Amino acid sequence: MGYTKDQLLARLQELQIEFSKYEHPVVLTVEAQEKYVGNVGASLSKNLFLKDKKQRFYIVSALADTKADLKVLSQRLGLGKGGLRMAPEEALGEILQVPLGCVTPFALVNESARHVSLLLDQGFKSQQRCLFHPLSNDISISLNTFSLDTFLKSIGRDPSYVDLEANPKVGKDQPPDLAALVPSDSIVLPELAEAALPSEHSNENHAAIDAKPKAVKAKAVKTPAAAEKVKDKSSTGLLPSVSFTDAGQFVEEILDRTSAILLSEIREDTLKQHGEHLGAVVSETIRKRLSSELKNLAIMFKNTAYTEGFHAGTRHQPKRP
Repeated sequence: MGYTKDQLLARLQELQIEFSKYEHPVVLTVEAQEKYVGNVGASLSKNLFLKDKKQRFYIVSALADTKADLKVLSQRLGLGKGGLRMAPEEALGEILQVPLGCVTPFALVNESARHVSLLLDQGFKSQQRCLFHPLSNDISISLNTFSLDTFLKSIGRDPSYVDLEANPKVGKDQPPDLAALVPSDSIVLPELAEAALPSEHSNENHAAIDAKPKAVKAKAVKTPAAAEKVKDKSSTGLLPSVSFTDAGQFVEEILDRTSAILLSEIREDTLKQHGEHLGAVVSETIRKRLSSELKNLAIMFKNTAYTEGFHAGTRHQPKRP
């Protein structure tokens, strides 16, 4: 079970975060929400729950009037023009553990969402207060970005604010500027058909930032046997928002993941089952489970290093004689 709205509000109070609460009937769109809280002096937000072709998930949280092109955003993440699409409805319950209309940055409080990347509209910074649903769409709360940042940092997230309306060129000499925000982990759900939500569900958690993104269908994805969740605590703290700007941090991430799998596999029942062959079994398990993850980490490290090098080069151009 994920967090309830009461548990979330209690946590905000524990963090001494000041917020205003507005109860109202259940709403599924920003327009419907505006009828009840549009006059409280806070800016409405809309939220997209997205996925890419490698089963990596994203929440894009923006002001209601922000206009952005998902194709452009996809390119800025280094995913190509068609790399982003609406996440399937089933993923709301499996990953974010919230119903339709309830996706906001607060959904990241749930452990199952630890590998979901969050992109925040930099427009939030210019607003005195912003409105979000606290895991339930029969209530809205308003708070400022400082308070939102406090909450995100309390769950181990480093807030990333992005100009979602920007359209920078991406090419050989201009690498994707948001590549570091791509999650390092894929999330595979059992028997999950990747069908986009129907248009009538374009609500606050799936409200389109750009015009009208087309529905995309793909084949169902089955969970491989080696893709079981690691229960060890050392794996739960690994966050996709980490920017790998040095090799040491990159190596630490690899060691943490390897240790997590190793500890999860060496148990009393596996010792009895495999005996002297346990080493070979664990070795093969680590190889299978880390193969795709390490490839993703390597790509993330490469893209981050490329971006850092590019920006450093533009900042320190040699003077011409």
